[in-house]
Amino acid sequence: MEASSFPSLHLSAIPTRPPTNPFEKPIFYLPFTRRPTSSFSSTCRIKTKFKSFSTISSTVSTEPIDPPAPEVEIQKDQEEKFDWFSQWYPVAPVCDLDKRVPYGKKVMGLDIVVWWDRNESKWQVFNDTCPHRLAPLSEGRIDQWGRLQCVYHGWCFGGTGDCKFIPQAPPDGPPVHTFKKACATVYPSTMQNNIVWFWPSTDPQYKDILMKKKPPYISELDDPSFSGLMGAREIPYGYEVLVENLMDPSHVPYAHYGIMQDDQADREGGRPLEINVETLDINGFLANQEWAYSKFIPPCLFYAFPSSKEDLGNGNTSSGRTKEERKIFDVGPPNWQKACFVPTKSDALVVGFRKWLRKYAGGQIDWGTKFSGALPPTPPKEQLMDRYWSHVVNCSSCSVALKGLKVLEVALQVISIASIGIVAATKQGVMSMAARTTVVAMAVLCFAVSKWLSHFIYKTFYFHDYNHAFR
Repeated sequence: MEASSFPSLHLSAIPTRPPTNPFEKPIFYLPFTRRPTSSFSSTCRIKTKFKSFSTISSTVSTEPIDPPAPEVEIQKDQEEKFDWFSQWYPVAPVCDLDKRVPYGKKVMGLDIVVWWDRNESKWQVFNDTCPHRLAPLSEGRIDQWGRLQCVYHGWCFGGTGDCKFIPQAPPDGPPVHTFKKACATVYPSTMQNNIVWFWPSTDPQYKDILMKKKPPYISELDDPSFSGLMGAREIPYGYEVLVENLMDPSHVPYAHYGIMQDDQADREGGRPLEINVETLDINGFLANQEWAYSKFIPPCLFYAFPSSKEDLGNGNTSSGRTKEERKIFDVGPPNWQKACFVPTKSDALVVGFRKWLRKYAGGQIDWGTKFSGALPPTPPKEQLMDRYWSHVVNCSSCSVALKGLKVLEVALQVISIASIGIVAATKQGVMSMAARTTVVAMAVLCFAVSKWLSHFIYKTFYFHDYNHAFR
């Protein structure tokens, strides 16, 4: 899952103070986190108002002692089925897209390419496959005429997917570039809230789907009285597990201890949380919490209001790899409530989501033919908690910060070496002992700072381990 990138997300909607580290980015894509002042995957931090929402690119109240009893389901509800491929999904925040470059993404198991069509002045979303020899179009370029050019043989495509030029076709021969089979596959797409969205179906009936159904609109993101930044992080989670995480406020004092910027919570004891799911149907559910109302609009939006504002976003890319998900997979998604014991109201949102998933969506995401039914191997911890490939490489602000800090690191090393060289090359009578001592001290200091900076760069932009036992 991306947390569009859309499984990074993030992501719980609990009021927190804004991070003090200028390079810190909350983990969620694919797409958005809102906090007072400032990122899809996830982050959009907002100030001046308090609301919270999470996009996740794809309850019933519980009693304090006894597990929630199953409710009587209406026959009409049983006939309704949520279609995973007839929904809008967030692809990427526009702030992280360069109009000169095509971007390869994966959403709902589909490989897509996002590129700027300057002739139509809009972001286009194609299937990331050239019809010629199946090369990835995301590895190509935007040519001087604003067309998407395949890097393999130079075929060029316009915004509607029509092939504009085949270099190998003789100019006096048949116009093979006009054949239907020469066209690239185009998905419906739009930009809303400065996020690129796409509809994961190329069925002709959805060609004008934007006229009938728009992506969920978040007015605060376009409200000038809010300010913020967006970002995305791809996380190797499954959709269901990440959504549960977003809806679970009671895990924060424990799982996020030592990470959150607010005052540290007491890890020796939580407290009861009053959360009640008030309405639940195929279009999601509304819940009442102590500090806010929250609304789940499937498959991609979790919105909380009004007393907190933390907007987190994530888009589902493929099946995930968490240990929790593997255990659920072992017992089977339909048996989730039998495997998990959720007796308190703090789990009401999670129970509500699982009920919606079971009742309207078949208990799990319909991946079509993109998922064989077997989970991928568990990657090493360095890959699971990777920061560079999951976020930094796709984030314009973090990429600039990383380059700047690397330049500073090299500059400090150069100064250190140059200073030692100057002292060694200067005759003893030319430079006083005090000056020599000062230059040597500066060289040692620059070297020490460069080593510290190297460690800071690694843990901030590449990998930072976390051990709960030592927090």
